[in-house]
Amino acid sequence: MLTISHGHRRGFLKIGTAAFGGLTLANLLQAKATAAASGGSFLRDRAVVVLNLQGGPTQFETFDPNMQAPREIRSITGEISTSLPGITFGGTLPKLAALADSLAVIRSYRHGISSHGPAAMHVMAGGNPTGAQMGSIYSRIAGLTDPQSGMPRNMLVTAHAVGDEFKKKKLYTNVGRLSQTGTLPDVYRPFDPSAGGEIVDNMKLRIARNRLDDRRGLLNGLDSLRRQYSDTGLADASGSFQQQAFDVLLKGVARAFDLGQETPETLARYDTSMMETTDAVKKRNSYGAMFSPVALGRQMLFARRLIESGCGFVTVGNGGWDMHGGGKEFRVDDGLATLLPAVDKAASAFIEDIKQRGLSDKVLLVITGEFGRTPRINKNGGRDHWGNLCTLAFAGGGLKTGQVVGRSDRTGSQPASQPISSSQVLSTIMHTLFDIGQLRVQADLPKDLEQIVVNQQPIPELF
Repeated sequence: MLTISHGHRRGFLKIGTAAFGGLTLANLLQAKATAAASGGSFLRDRAVVVLNLQGGPTQFETFDPNMQAPREIRSITGEISTSLPGITFGGTLPKLAALADSLAVIRSYRHGISSHGPAAMHVMAGGNPTGAQMGSIYSRIAGLTDPQSGMPRNMLVTAHAVGDEFKKKKLYTNVGRLSQTGTLPDVYRPFDPSAGGEIVDNMKLRIARNRLDDRRGLLNGLDSLRRQYSDTGLADASGSFQQQAFDVLLKGVARAFDLGQETPETLARYDTSMMETTDAVKKRNSYGAMFSPVALGRQMLFARRLIESGCGFVTVGNGGWDMHGGGKEFRVDDGLATLLPAVDKAASAFIEDIKQRGLSDKVLLVITGEFGRTPRINKNGGRDHWGNLCTLAFAGGGLKTGQVVGRSDRTGSQPASQPISSSQVLSTIMHTLFDIGQLRVQADLPKDLEQIVVNQQPIPELF
């Protein structure tokens, strides 16, 4: 475990055997500096953010409007021209349409599962037989924590992680479907800043546990520890790598969790707080208040801050996409009135922000969900579960963007070209994060992980 203690110099910054075989963080920083000087590593300087649209995003109203189909099938939001000639998106995605040259849209992704739990876990695991979500596989190979920043490598950002006001709203989040570790140990579960989790037990700040659940309490605790460090003279007694370790763990972690560090202009670019579900929609179904996308902008901004601070894999969960209509669920027009504009604003702000920071080749954004929706609008004004054609888009990460890969049939029911599988999605992400050639010769991987990461084929058009 990682321990920050106040009592004596020897124990000040220490990482236990559970994570790093008894080395101190200062030792690790020094070792990494030495390794970097000698050159060669299977770990690329890249990160992945998965925006998971929980419930099953409709392919028609997102990236494949299929306007030549009959009225009861095609996009109810119409279509909008993109920056790619001849390519259109759903009519409520103008910002992403303008950035289509920065996207690779997949119109032939299929896994065939139409039940929420199995589909969600399949997608998050990239169909791998261990059942572990992709971020857990990444942290199993790369290590639980980035030695330079002290940040967990694998994190989950729900609405509850970005503000107490969103906890009070009780916005939907199904953490279990986004954080399964399958046959891997629970220590590889993604770190959830809103509620702790297994990794908190391996990365303990000597602050009361109930305050870890409070972002403000965490920041205040770090400030207090920083003052004690300075007042006791430990800073003067530490070597350069010990000083770096302190800066990493206290200053770096505090900055990453503090959205107040951002400029008002940046906060406004990401802001989706005005996209509250209407009272009429809330009255029509009991889930309306839970499925407002008011926190999504902050979640994407938080994700950007986490990857800049050393996290390698961030999952952002956004609920509300189960649009059957009738009873509890949204109709398609109910849900898309707020959910799609929120995705349009938050995802486009992220893509533009990453580009302005010179990180487009280093950060991969993946937009997907557990499955697609049925081609035909049902009697309740909704679309039902559909695993034969699913929403999927990539941005950045050094991939070949500005293209559409594959095509659907005339009714948007299934791929009309070679289907893209979940294992190809997983492999594409792993090829982004790792130098597979170096990984093959340098890492002593268990056979099951070697089969998953090294021997699978990515989506060829993206490389």
